Amino acid sequence: MNRRTMLRTTALAVVAGLTFSAATAQAEDTLKIGFVGVTSGPAAAWGTSNVRSMQTLAAMLNEKGGVEIGGTTYKIEIVTFDDQKDPKRAIAGMEQMAQQGIHYVIGPNVDDGAAAVRPVAEANDIMYVPYAFPKELYTKPAENAILGMVASYQSGPAIYKYLKENKGVAKVAFVAANESDPLSQRDSGVAAATALGLEVTSSDVTYQVDTTDFTPVLLPVLKTQPDLLVLSGVAPAAAPQLIRSARDLGYTGLISTETAQDAKVIEEGAGDAANGFISVGGASTPEIASDYMKEFVAKYTEMFGEYNDESNTKVYALEYILDTMKAAPASITDIAAFKAEMDTFEAPNPFMKGDAKLTYVGTTSFGQKRQLSVPLVVNEYQGGSFETLFVATVD
Repeated sequence: MNRRTMLRTTALAVVAGLTFSAATAQAEDTLKIGFVGVTSGPAAAWGTSNVRSMQTLAAMLNEKGGVEIGGTTYKIEIVTFDDQKDPKRAIAGMEQMAQQGIHYVIGPNVDDGAAAVRPVAEANDIMYVPYAFPKELYTKPAENAILGMVASYQSGPAIYKYLKENKGVAKVAFVAANESDPLSQRDSGVAAATALGLEVTSSDVTYQVDTTDFTPVLLPVLKTQPDLLVLSGVAPAAAPQLIRSARDLGYTGLISTETAQDAKVIEEGAGDAANGFISVGGASTPEIASDYMKEFVAKYTEMFGEYNDESNTKVYALEYILDTMKAAPASITDIAAFKAEMDTFEAPNPFMKGDAKLTYVGTTSFGQKRQLSVPLVVNEYQGGSFETLFVATVD
């Protein structure tokens, strides 16, 4: 081998080595956060809001250079899986996350999926943030799930109390899809209404998820003449149909739900018939939104051409995960360190004005801190958009 060939070979080896090292460094400095939830079908708006919130916040952070944790700067990569609201697919999605070495997953969005993935999460050291309400997911011996929003059994009493005191509601009726999520939320709602001294005029009427004609469903419920009709756990696609059917039947009372809704879907499906419809909104209002929240909304709108108010809540999960990792850098790969940090964790809330803090709550409901502290914002639909009815907090 002549000298020129040797030099060329050596140079190529050096370049190859540098390329390999750069690729390795890039891989080591990428932090993957997963999503397993519903992004297709009637409940797609719930999971789509999750994914878009994660992708928007990740883009904002990456454009600013990434996130520094324990002296290393990471670019955030969002890995998504559409479980189609099917518990079996949710399990497959969580297994895929485990295979990729992902320790933090946001979702699933419904009770069945959140319960189904628990064994996989616990066996593979995955912390996950469901938007599902069964208390057994967040009470001991369960430790890996963190409730990402205000639960229906927390928001329901607040809504009913407000309507009783401010709108004169005395009688309430419930209708729910024949699925575990809505039925569980209905039962919680009935218990909360009863505890407040409201008369429950109907609570046993259900409908199948593929129902398209809600007239026969609602007729016996509305005959009980409630002041408030609660659509327990209603999916975004079904809400406008139920609202329109109730109005077509002559119902003039209040209608509410404890699930978050999409104003665009409501407008397209029910129009002005939905005016006055009350639902849980995103965890922000113009009055409390910080400049950072406004930046997030602008970036989200730029990326996706629209904005979903529910993302005011969904943006919190990724922020909590990253800020907790900053406080306990070992938690990137050791979820025991993450769990230990949760009990005392506190950080500035970048999405709210003033001195609001990010903390973990849930002791009252679950006996341990397994819930993100996000504001409870209750909205009223009017003329194509949501307006803030009131804001509260939960412990």
